[in-house]
Amino acid sequence: MKVLTHIVRFLVGLLFIISGLIKLNDPVGFSFKLEEYFSEGVLNIPFLVPLALLIAVVVVIFEIVLGVMLLIGFKPKFTVWSLFLMIVFFTFLTFYSAYFNKVTDCGCFGDALKLTPWESFTKDIVLLVLIVFLIINLKYIQPIVGKLGQNATVFMSYTACLFLAYYVLMHLPVIDFRAFAVGNNIQKGMEIPAGATLSEYEMLFIYKVNGVETEFSQADVMANKVPETAEFVDRKDKLIKQGYVPPIHDFTIELDGSDYTEDMLKEPKLIMLISYDLGKADDDGLAKLEEFHQAALKKGYKVIGMTASDETLIKSVKDKHKLTFDYYFCDATTLKTIERANPSIVVLNKGTIVQKKHFNDIDKVTLN
Repeated sequence: MKVLTHIVRFLVGLLFIISGLIKLNDPVGFSFKLEEYFSEGVLNIPFLVPLALLIAVVVVIFEIVLGVMLLIGFKPKFTVWSLFLMIVFFTFLTFYSAYFNKVTDCGCFGDALKLTPWESFTKDIVLLVLIVFLIINLKYIQPIVGKLGQNATVFMSYTACLFLAYYVLMHLPVIDFRAFAVGNNIQKGMEIPAGATLSEYEMLFIYKVNGVETEFSQADVMANKVPETAEFVDRKDKLIKQGYVPPIHDFTIELDGSDYTEDMLKEPKLIMLISYDLGKADDDGLAKLEEFHQAALKKGYKVIGMTASDETLIKSVKDKHKLTFDYYFCDATTLKTIERANPSIVVLNKGTIVQKKHFNDIDKVTLN
C-alpha cells in the first residue's frame, strides 16, 4: 500500500503541475473560460467576471504549488485536503458543463489539449478517486527532503510562478498552442479535408401557438401538423451530429456589411491591430497604435483594426486616440482566441501569421 500511495502521489502531483503550468502559460485564455462559467447563462455570477483574470492567476499558481508540495511531502494533510477541495470544485464545474452543455471546453489544459465536457468530467472523477485514496493513506506521505529543503522548494516554486505570470501578462504566452500561432496559415486552418465527416443539422421551425413559442420539425411542417392559427416566429438549425470542425472557424473580416476576408488574406503585408472589446482595451496600448500605424504605412503595410465593438464605441476610441485606420468586424470569441493582449499586433503574409506582439512590445515588431 505504501508503494501504491507513492505512485498515486507522484501521478496526482505531476498532473496538477502540468495542468497548472499550461494554464499559467496563458492565464488570459483561462480567464476567458472563467468568464464563460461566471456569465448569466451558466452559473449566473456576473459580479465575478471583472475578477476572472485575478482568480485565474491565483487558482493556477495554487494548483502548481500544491502539486509541488504533494511531490515533496510538504504539509501533507493540508496539501491533500486542499487538492481534494479543489478537485471537488473542478468536478462540479465539469459536470455542470457536461450535463447542461453550457461550456464546451473546461480549459483544464488550455489550448494544448482539448477535452469534451464529459471527458473533462471523467478525468476529474478519476482524480477525485485518487485523491480520496491519498486521504485514506495519508500516513504514508512523508517528506522526501528536510524542512529547509521543503521551505526552499515551495518558496522557489511560488516565486517562479509569480514571475511566469507577470511575464506572460506583460508580453505573450511563452508557448502558443492556438490555431493562430506564428507560422500558421489562416486559410489552411479554415479548410475542411476531403472526405471529412460533416455536421448534421435538423431544421426546426418556431411558431407561436396560443401565445406560446413551440418548435416543429420539418416533418411536422410537411405533414401539416402546425395549427393554422399559429404565427411563424423563426427558423433555427439544431445540431444532431458533430462533424469535423476546422481549427479556425468563424474568422471574418467585415466592414459595412461587406466581407473582405479573402482579399485581406491575399495581402503580402497585412497588420491587424486587434481589440476584441475596445471598451476593455488598454489606454496606453491604444495610444501607441497611430504612431505604429504611420510607421507601417511607410513600409508598405496595409493596417486594419479588428474588433467586435459597435460603431459608437469605435468612433469614440478613434476620436480619443486620433486613430486613422479602419476597424473591421470579427466575432469576439474568434478575436479572443487570436489575442492575449488588448490591443494585440498581428502581422501576416498572405494569410500566414509571421509575428504576434503584445502592445508592450510594439516597438519590437519588425517592419520589413
